[in-house]
Amino acid sequence: MEAIVLYPSPGMGHLISMVELGKLILTHHPAFVVIILIANPPFKLGSTASYIAAVSATNPSISFHQLPLISLDPASYDCVESLMSDLINLNNVHVDAALTKISLTSTVRSLIIDLFCYPALEIAAKLKILAYCFFTSNASCLALYLHIPSIYRNTTENFKHLNTLFHLPCLPPIPLNHLPEPTLVRNTIECDFLINSMAHLAKSAGTIINTFETLEPKAFKALSEGFSIPNGPSQTPPVFCVGPLIDTNNGSRGNGDGDDEGAECLKWLDSQPSQSVVFLCFGSMGLFSKEQLMEIALGLERSGQRFLWVVRNPPSNNKKQGFTEGQDQALDTLLPEGFLDRTSDRGLVVKAWAPQVAVLSHGSVGGFVTHCGWNSVLESICAGVPMIAWPLYAEQKFNKIILVEEMNLALTVNESENGLVGAEELEKRVRELMETEEGKSIRDHAMAKRDEAAAALSEDGPSVTALAQLIKCWAQK
Repeated sequence: MEAIVLYPSPGMGHLISMVELGKLILTHHPAFVVIILIANPPFKLGSTASYIAAVSATNPSISFHQLPLISLDPASYDCVESLMSDLINLNNVHVDAALTKISLTSTVRSLIIDLFCYPALEIAAKLKILAYCFFTSNASCLALYLHIPSIYRNTTENFKHLNTLFHLPCLPPIPLNHLPEPTLVRNTIECDFLINSMAHLAKSAGTIINTFETLEPKAFKALSEGFSIPNGPSQTPPVFCVGPLIDTNNGSRGNGDGDDEGAECLKWLDSQPSQSVVFLCFGSMGLFSKEQLMEIALGLERSGQRFLWVVRNPPSNNKKQGFTEGQDQALDTLLPEGFLDRTSDRGLVVKAWAPQVAVLSHGSVGGFVTHCGWNSVLESICAGVPMIAWPLYAEQKFNKIILVEEMNLALTVNESENGLVGAEELEKRVRELMETEEGKSIRDHAMAKRDEAAAALSEDGPSVTALAQLIKCWAQK
């Protein structure tokens, strides 16, 4: 039996991308089996168990291997990247054991790891397994990451409060304080972890990216020509753009949970005019303080637009943002008094979850307010829906710049001095997207990119061609 082993970093977004990669591989080479290693984080990141059960039930050639639980205290970490760094390093011994066990009954043709699971490259080398890195964000972001060491060499300051523009030929000008969150303060655990992951990229046989060539032609060209890696060879390994990889079957949470909410969302959308609804959803880790939820509600109410809004409980410490959800609270306690009644004729607020792909694909949806997580961006692109960019963490501020300035697929919201996006600002951007010529122009671009995304995965499309090249490499191993 020939196996491809996938190792995503924790979190629904990374897991979904890896599963979709596995499905794509099996579509074009059904003789393989796909085994996915699961590292469980010590805090809730969404319903991974029910999702895994659903994938297993509908894809018999995909199986999951649960790695032993690592005991870590999320409260002792200042940011999620630092926690993930420790989790991935501590899991390496379990990855070694899993691959050794799998190799007893299968020929492992390739190990595909999330780029941030780079410690597993040592295990692959020891076991003589061909290893590839899978980058779940975009090609532009990877190009940026590879240049960060050279940026550090040219300045001694931290980037967190610097508006200085960084220029890279394949990217629009980037304010240094918009670089990915882990890089803003140097010499931290999370920053070192990111830099190390880039340095280890050269130890892989290639990099697989969840994007398509015509979405990011400049970045793809630059990556294909190769970058110098600190302490590594002069060229990066080959790049394979195989996207867009999105979960088109996310209409439920997998075990029945959420089916009623999903049906309610879609039924409500059925009754709305074409392209009239603004959808607001901020991912499995996108949490807001109660104060920010109030501002969003007021902005939506004042905009006069139809909306579908997914609301989650504020962070446990009620910070402006966070990644650990707090105590469950009823919607009417999180939103302005009377808001739900006053907007009931044109808005629907749901708690915690909605079937995002199905919602974005619905004809009544005309805009998407998003945290700019790459999975969500691709889902919006595949549906031809224009965006309002509201980045929250990780590389999302950078994604916002690419979406707004390079791809012309989004407008952006601006924070006030207190760190909140005010009601007036949100109202302005929602109206701009839904009512103005600029909004129409962005919508036209979104529709064009939708067609390009479909073409990329067609029989002779560039993403399918790239995948065929990959499979050929594995067959020759």
